[in-house]
Amino acid sequence: MAICPLCNSLKVLDINCPKCNTQLEDSGKISDFLDPYGHYNDEETVKMGDGYPNTAKDQICPHLMVCNNCQYDVVKFIQEE
Repeated sequence: MAICPLCNSLKVLDINCPKCNTQLEDSGKISDFLDPYGHYNDEETVKMGDGYPNTAKDQICPHLMVCNNCQYDVVKFIQEE
């Protein structure tokens, strides 16, 4: 079973905001925002409802990256290992 290196603190994503060049903060998995009780479900069930059709098949984890300076946000797909 593959795991997300960001969710498990194995890696840190270093991306700067394209608007103000401040470092973006990892705000966690998109599914945590869509279903606050989703962490009680198994990962495959969560991925079926995260809004992205290929997250389970492609073994990717969508993370919300946010700029705390200008409020820019973007979803980055993290390859699970």
